[in-house]
Amino acid sequence: MTKTTAVEFQRNFGAIQHQAQRGPVEITRHGRRDLVLMSADHYDWLIAASRRTHRTASAHQVAIDAVRCAEMDPEHAHLNELMT
Repeated sequence: MTKTTAVEFQRNFGAIQHQAQRGPVEITRHGRRDLVLMSADHYDWLIAASRRTHRTASAHQVAIDAVRCAEMDPEHAHLNELMT
C-alpha cells in the first residue's frame, strides 16, 4: 500500500487522489496510521464483502458433519479445551 504523510497529502492532493484510484493510500500523522484514502469502487467492494456472512445455524448438514469429523494437527491439541 502506498503511504504518505498528512502534510504531503495536503500539498499533493491531486497526485495522491490519482494514486488512490489505483489502490488504497495510507496517510500518517505524527508517524502513526491515521487515514486510508481509496476509490469509491474499492470502498463499495469492501462494504459488500463485509456483508457476505454465513451463519452456522444456516449451514448444510454436510458441512456441519464435515467440521464435526475434522481432526486438528496434534500441535494444536491444546485448543480442544476451548470446545468444552
